[in-house]
Amino acid sequence: MVTGEIQSLDSAGLHPVLVEALALALTARPQDKSPGRYELRGDDIFMNVMAFPTQPATSKKAELHVQYVDIQLLLSGEERILFGVAGTARQCEELHADEDYQLCSAIENEQTVTLKPGMFAVFMPGEPHKPGCNVALSRDIKKTVVKVRASLLAC
Repeated sequence: MVTGEIQSLDSAGLHPVLVEALALALTARPQDKSPGRYELRGDDIFMNVMAFPTQPATSKKAELHVQYVDIQLLLSGEERILFGVAGTARQCEELHADEDYQLCSAIENEQTVTLKPGMFAVFMPGEPHKPGCNVALSRDIKKTVVKVRASLLAC
């Protein structure tokens, strides 16, 4: 997992494909879009714009992905994300390969990061993460999740 701020994207140390994906998403102005999926480069790079209230971490499950890198970019509000390194997801449900997600009830050695508007968190395939958690109280947030096909990073 890597975190950073959009204002210092050039010095975040991200793979050039991830920088390009974030730049494409920002150019598409997700803050002005309704919730939904928006293609940026077909199925290779797309974004899901979301708006919802945060919830207590205890009421949510962690997710992980196999085919896509997740870039969680907070547009408004405040959000806590619980996460772990690859291989720390526990009590996992069936993998939904066609939708590229697996839900898990626990993360061993769980860590936490708090995002404020303009901040992002990058989760590589296999890294469990539980986004949309309360920082203190439930709060409405708007965010975009930029999905990048992991195989693009091998180039």
